[in-house]
Amino acid sequence: MAQKKSSHKTAQDKAAAQARREQRQARAERAKAQAEERRRAAKRKEQLTRFGLIAGVVVVLVGGWFLFTQLGSDKPDTPPEGASNNYGLVLGEADAPKSIVVYEDFLCPFCGQLEQTVGDQLDAPIEAGEVKVEYRPLPFLSRLSDYSPEAANAFAVVLDAAGPEVAKEYHDLLFANQPPESGPFPDSDQLVEWAVEAGASEDDVRAGIEDMAFEGWVDAAGDAAGDAGIDSTPTVLIDGEQVTGDPNQIATQMLAGTSAAN
Repeated sequence: MAQKKSSHKTAQDKAAAQARREQRQARAERAKAQAEERRRAAKRKEQLTRFGLIAGVVVVLVGGWFLFTQLGSDKPDTPPEGASNNYGLVLGEADAPKSIVVYEDFLCPFCGQLEQTVGDQLDAPIEAGEVKVEYRPLPFLSRLSDYSPEAANAFAVVLDAAGPEVAKEYHDLLFANQPPESGPFPDSDQLVEWAVEAGASEDDVRAGIEDMAFEGWVDAAGDAAGDAGIDSTPTVLIDGEQVTGDPNQIATQMLAGTSAAN
């Protein structure tokens, strides 16, 4: 019988995890500082426009943006098995007449409201070939808590180890048990417990969840979303067009034209 992996971290493991947390916090602080600098630069630009110095300000802004885009994780962005090229989980037929992309953060309360509103109503349209849905988890709220990237990493670990169906079940469990933005936050043991509840093997997911195996991929997902102009969650695209409104209104548009809307 295979020996069950210990759930206890060594001092070295804890130190490495703490170092990773500090690195993520440092990245968040740098991003915040860059955002503040861009705001100040924009204000300077407005003032300098009156004196015909726009060209000089543009040079400063481009240089600052270049520096900002160089920041990020130094870990490899190796994708989990079964992930899309766009850092997501795709459910449904590729040629389905309706395509939905959901950018979300497992800590985002509005994402939780949207998930609660839509629930499992898209399951039947997906199975019937009416709609294709791609979920793209992001670490946007890492400035509030490490739980944001940790949950996204755990999702990637489950996808890699157990496949899309179990990953979708895990996705739903993360939202069903979503903590408030102020905490307290689930720890690695709880993330593993939910993974097992979703249908994954503890031996297959514990190490990856505890060690943040897909941290680089999660960070790359956040970078790709930023490059695409995504600056908030949830952001929902239907057939390539962003939809707006509160979670109820967005849910209505997601279900429109499918058997679930009848």
